[in-house]
Amino acid sequence: MAELFHGKVLIKNNKDRDDVDTDRELCLQLENKVLLLFFGSGECPRCQDFTPTLKEFFVQLTDEFYVDRAMQLALVYISQDESEDKESKFLKDMPKRWLTLPFEDQYKRELEFMFGVEDTPVVVVLRPDGTVLSLNAVEEISRLGGACFKNWQEAAMLIDRSFMLAEDFDDKPTRSVTEPLRRLRYKLDKKKKKKGQGEEEKGEEDEEEGAERWS
Repeated sequence: MAELFHGKVLIKNNKDRDDVDTDRELCLQLENKVLLLFFGSGECPRCQDFTPTLKEFFVQLTDEFYVDRAMQLALVYISQDESEDKESKFLKDMPKRWLTLPFEDQYKRELEFMFGVEDTPVVVVLRPDGTVLSLNAVEEISRLGGACFKNWQEAAMLIDRSFMLAEDFDDKPTRSVTEPLRRLRYKLDKKKKKKGQGEEEKGEEDEEEGAERWS
C-alpha cells in the first residue's frame, strides 16, 4: 500500500507536523493495514456532519485509551480545503495519527481522478494490496461504526504482525495499486496476440491449399 504514495511526502497530524518521507517510514505507517482515504473539507456542510462520526470511529479503533492495541488501520486526509489555513484549522481537532499530503501537492487531484471522487465527503477503503474494498464507506461507517472494520479486516485477510519487529518490514515487497489493471491489460493483449497468430496461420494454410489446387 505504501507504493500508492511512493516518492511522496505525507505529514503526521501531530504538534510538530513530522514528515513521513522515506520508503521505510511509509511502510511502517501503511503496510499491512486497511487504508482510508478521506476526501473532505472543513467548510463542507456534509463533511461537518460526518467528520465527528469518522473521528470517533478512528479513535476508538486506534487509541490505546479504548483498545489494548491499535487496529491495523491508517487514514490519509485528502484535503479539499480552499486554503492551507482552513486545512490547518480543520486538522487541529482531528486525531494525531491521521496523515495528510502537503497542501500544495497536486497528487490530490490524481487521487480524485483515480477513485472517481466528484463530491465530498468520500472515504475510499483499500486493502493492503491496494485493491478497493469500498469506493465510499461514509454510509457504512455512519450506520455500523467500528463494527464495519471487522468486515474489512476479514475481507482483506489481514495478518496480525503486531508482534514483529519494525526491521522485519524493511525488505517487504510492495504491490502497485494499479497492478490488477496491468494484469488485466496483459491478459487482453496476450489474447489478441494469440488471435492474430491464429488468423495468420489460417491464412497461410488457405494459401497452401490454393497453391495445391492450381498445381
